[in-house]
Amino acid sequence: MTSTLIWIAVALFAIGLYLSWTAGRLDRLHARIDAARAALDAQLLRRASVTQELATSAVLDPAASIVLYEAAHAARQAEEEQREVAESELSQALRAVFAESQQVEAVREAPGGEEATRELTEAVRRVPMARRFHNDAVRAARALRRHRKVRWFRLAGHAPFPMAFEMDDEPPGVLTDRTA
Repeated sequence: MTSTLIWIAVALFAIGLYLSWTAGRLDRLHARIDAARAALDAQLLRRASVTQELATSAVLDPAASIVLYEAAHAARQAEEEQREVAESELSQALRAVFAESQQVEAVREAPGGEEATRELTEAVRRVPMARRFHNDAVRAARALRRHRKVRWFRLAGHAPFPMAFEMDDEPPGVLTDRTA
């Protein structure tokens, strides 16, 4: 009888230890999602800021400046529910303005244009990486949260179900070709 109780206690302790480890793992994944989201937000803000600077620098033609400025402004001011759409529209505006290499060359030839082009190129190349890191963390947390043990024992607590950030983040080909 005593040995049975000891084995039951050992089994309950092992199960508790396993559930505690799983809850800790899930907590670390949620922290990773938060950090990745902060990095993504920083890269999106950097891209919008660099785009606005370029749009107001008078190195682009007026129509291109207006298109870029309005798209960047909308991306910076978008509410959370509309953020993915606004960021996608900024990506589309960047591709439309920098569809041809002549536009990039015109920016490079202007005073301070080389630096502006370099900053914009770095900004548009970092956004897809930051989004990929965020979405990979979301995918890992979702996979763990789908397990029965996580649902049955409510190991996720009150944390909201993680959502991926889906947007058009393809950079203008002319900018990425220049640095490759």
